Amino acid sequence: VALLPKADPLAGASVFRRCGVCHTDQKGELNKIGPNLWGIIGRKKGAHPGFRYSAAMKAEGGTWSAISLAEYLHNPRRRLPGTTMAFGGLSRPDDIANIIGYLRTLSD
Repeated sequence: VALLPKADPLAGASVFRRCGVCHTDQKGELNKIGPNLWGIIGRKKGAHPGFRYSAAMKAEGGTWSAISLAEYLHNPRRRLPGTTMAFGGLSRPDDIANIIGYLRTLSD
């Protein structure tokens, strides 16, 4: 969280390549194995149209903030037991901050 003010969205776009296997980041693109992440900051959790979320994600409630994304991206399965996201997480705090900086750019 302390690194968020120094986040580098360009570096985050590079980190996002790992996510791009399962997620798209372009407005209006169809979901892949994971939901489209355009507009993820401020979006209700487990509610992107056309994507089948796990029961755990649907039950989570709330909206995605930079802090909740940081916690989730660090270790998805520990943060949300029952999630179907197969990704093990990001261990480097600067990678987490940078990808959140990038995700912040994905909105109207």
